[in-house]
Amino acid sequence: MIVLGCVVAGMVNSGSGDDDVPSPTAQERADTVPILQRSADSQGICYGWVLQDYYSYSDPLSVGSNLGDGVAVEENPACPRWVQVDAIVAYTSESSESNDFARIDVTGSADVTTSQLLRIEQGLERFGLTDEVFIDDPGWAVTRAAVTLPLLAAEAGLVEPAAAPAAGAATPAPLPDAGNDLWRDRWGYLLAALGLLLLTGLLVAVGLWQRSRQLRKEAEGGKASGRTPTAPRQSGKPDAQRTPEGR
Repeated sequence: MIVLGCVVAGMVNSGSGDDDVPSPTAQERADTVPILQRSADSQGICYGWVLQDYYSYSDPLSVGSNLGDGVAVEENPACPRWVQVDAIVAYTSESSESNDFARIDVTGSADVTTSQLLRIEQGLERFGLTDEVFIDDPGWAVTRAAVTLPLLAAEAGLVEPAAAPAAGAATPAPLPDAGNDLWRDRWGYLLAALGLLLLTGLLVAVGLWQRSRQLRKEAEGGKASGRTPTAPRQSGKPDAQRTPEGR
């Protein structure tokens, strides 16, 4: 009996370490609850999660829902309709021949059909939430699975899709400075206008230069080919007194 008691105690102690299966971090839980709250308010159904260590099944490692961290939805009067993800993870000792394992189930209130729960459960794998992921990082995986429940519940026909946040709900951002906004949003137009202005000035200057050059060439060509008119040669006598003999 003494030997048997020692064996049983050793088995229990080997699998009862508090740190065997890590629970979600405070940040993961704090990020998950508000998401579930918005979905629950929009769809009229509660969402939650439960993470358990296989070797301490009676004492869940983490429980949470849209009602808050540490608040379960199952058998909660505030949640007549609910869906939650239940994850059980087991880490075995290195000396054991058994492998680590995880079991993920989706449970719900009585009005949720088995087919709907199965469809939601199968949808978790589409988001990469496989058994291996739950074994590698149970805390992250169970909270991640919880935030996918609203979408999967809508796909299963259990609820309507969650409403998108209203555009006017957010506080409008202050308007930027007008001067900075002008340069930031219209600098391309300003540069294009400046470039066009410079190009126009350049073309006008070239045109004036070419015109001046052409006029100068025409003036120089006229001097080279033209003759300055000269007065007729005058004789000593007036024209009226000239005679054929005097030629």
